[in-house]
Amino acid sequence: METARLNTIAARLRGFGPLGILAILVILASQLLASPLGAVLVLVWAWWSRTPWREIGYARPRNWIGSVAIGIAFGVVFKLLMKTIVMPLLGAPALNEAYHFVVGNTLAFIGLLFAVTIQGGFAEETVFRGYLFERLAKLIGTGVWSKTVTVLLTTGLFALPHYVEQGLPGVQQATVTGLAFGTIFAVTGRIGLLMVAHAMFDITALAIIYWDVEFPLAHLIFK
Repeated sequence: METARLNTIAARLRGFGPLGILAILVILASQLLASPLGAVLVLVWAWWSRTPWREIGYARPRNWIGSVAIGIAFGVVFKLLMKTIVMPLLGAPALNEAYHFVVGNTLAFIGLLFAVTIQGGFAEETVFRGYLFERLAKLIGTGVWSKTVTVLLTTGLFALPHYVEQGLPGVQQATVTGLAFGTIFAVTGRIGLLMVAHAMFDITALAIIYWDVEFPLAHLIFK
């Protein structure tokens, strides 16, 4: 009896009935309130619903060292390209006013290093790539057009909350990064490299602000 009841709950959590929809809403609301909490709830949902870890991207890399190395390099280079080319083309200001207090502030820099690693690398990738991709795949399928729609929808959900803290430039940057990370996840189905890349993207952004080189980098190519 107990096993049958647990199987019923697991099936309902994986479905799109009242319990499944409630799980989605709770996870997304928790993500807005406290990003790491949303990711923890995703892991609880996966365990409780008996969803295989690989379906939310938690698959063993073929090469751990290679994945970490590529993730680090991609995250750093991606951020530098965003700062020197993409954001200037979008008309974004050279300085990120929301985090300008980090300039030369070692204590704030160190504290935020931990925060962005957990929030960006772990939490946002787990929710917006792993969890939402799994949910939308079950709802609309896994064909090319379905994955395209999934990338667009998850990018929108990922980008919009950035407006509260960083305004339009934050949404613009999150849109580009969301499209890039979402496309990679749609192709690979693996989240490990993206976690490293996302963390390094944010760490590089903080380092640029801390060392006060935002302005020269933003005008490096487009004077």
